Amino acid sequence: MVGTPGVAREGEPGPAARADEHGPVQATLLRALGVLRFVVLANALVLYALRSGDYAHPRLGWVVVAVLAGWTVVAVWAYGRRSWRRAPLLVADLAVGLGAIALTPYVKGEGFSATLPGFWVMGVVLAWAVVWRAPGGLAAAAAVSVTDVSIRDDFTQANYGNIFLLVLGGAVVGFLSILLQQTASQRDRAERAAAAAGERQRLARVVHDGVLQVLALVQRRGPELGPEGAELGRLAGEQEVRLRGLVQTGSSELVAPLGERDLARLLAELQAAHVQVVVPGTPAVLPAETAGEVVSAVESCLSNVRHHVGRDAPAWVLLEELPDAWVVTVRDEGPGIPEGRLEESAAQGRLGVHQSVVGRLRDLGGEATVRSAPGEGTEWELRVPRHPGRREPA
Repeated sequence: MVGTPGVAREGEPGPAARADEHGPVQATLLRALGVLRFVVLANALVLYALRSGDYAHPRLGWVVVAVLAGWTVVAVWAYGRRSWRRAPLLVADLAVGLGAIALTPYVKGEGFSATLPGFWVMGVVLAWAVVWRAPGGLAAAAAVSVTDVSIRDDFTQANYGNIFLLVLGGAVVGFLSILLQQTASQRDRAERAAAAAGERQRLARVVHDGVLQVLALVQRRGPELGPEGAELGRLAGEQEVRLRGLVQTGSSELVAPLGERDLARLLAELQAAHVQVVVPGTPAVLPAETAGEVVSAVESCLSNVRHHVGRDAPAWVLLEELPDAWVVTVRDEGPGIPEGRLEESAAQGRLGVHQSVVGRLRDLGGEATVRSAPGEGTEWELRVPRHPGRREPA
C-alpha cells in the first residue's frame, strides 16, 4: 500500500508565492526530500524485481517503474530551482504517483496487497507539504488515499493504518517545517539586529567624540556672544541631552518581534534639557501601533507643559511595570489645573486633552487619569494593558 507520508503545514499561505521569504529553508527541506526520494525509489525497484514474476503484466510494470525512476531524477532537479516550484510541477508530481497507483490492479492482477509505487508516494505528499504547507500536504495525502482505496476490493485494517500514517505524518512534518521557517526568520532578524547594533555603537563613539563635544562647547560659550548666543547655547544644550539619550538607548536597543516596539526606548527618546525620562532596565514590548499611541499621548502632555507652564519648565516622565499593565506618569511643577477646568473646556468644544490623551488611552483599552491642584503641579497617569485588546478592570 501507500507508504508513510507526507507533511503538512499549518496555517500559512499557500503556494510558492512565499518561497522568496522562506527560500533557504524550503530549499534545504527539498534537498533532504530528494535523498528520501531515491531511497524509496530503490525500495520500490528491489521489491518489484523480486516479485515481478508473479504479476499478470510484468512488462508494463517495468515501464511504470522506469517512469517512476525517470521522474524521480526530473523532480529532484526541478524542485532544486525556486522558480520551478509552481503548480505545474506539483500537479505533475502528484499525477505520476496517482497514475502508478491506478495501474496497479492491471499490472499485478487480483489479490494484490501493495501498490506499484508503494512508499514512493511519500515524496509527492512531502513535496506538496513543503511548498504548499498544510493545505497542500493534506490535499495530496487525501488524493493518494482515495485513489489507493478505490482500486481495492477489500479495505483492511492494514490499509486504514497506512492511510492514517500518511495523513498524520504529513501534518507532523508540515508543523515542524513551520517551526524551522520561523526559527530561520528569527535568526535572520537577530543577525541583522546584531549587525545594526554594532554599527550603531561605532557611530555612537563617533558622535560622542565629535558632535556631543561640539554641542557642549556651544552650550558653554554661547552666552559669551550675547542674547542670541545664549539662545543658541540653550538650543545646543537641549539637542545634546536628546542626542545623548538616543546614543545611550541605542546601544541596548531591544530586538522586538516584527510589528512590535519597545515603549521604554521610545519614551527615552523624549529626553531633553527640561524633560527627564526614567524607564526600567527591561524592555516594554507592545504592538507598534499601541506603543506609538502611548508616546503620542505623552507628547501631548509635554506639549501642555510647554504651553501652559513655560517653555523651560521641567517635566518628568516615568515608566513603571505592573503585573497587568504599563503605567506612564508625566509630572510637572506648574500652577496646576483649576478644578473643573478640563470639563469646562470639553463643554466649550475644546477637546484637545480628551482626544489626544484620554481618548487615545480609552481606545487602547487603558485609561488616563489626572491629578492636579492649584500650585501643586499636574500629574498624568497613563495606564495601558500589557496585553492590548483586553480592557483592564476599572
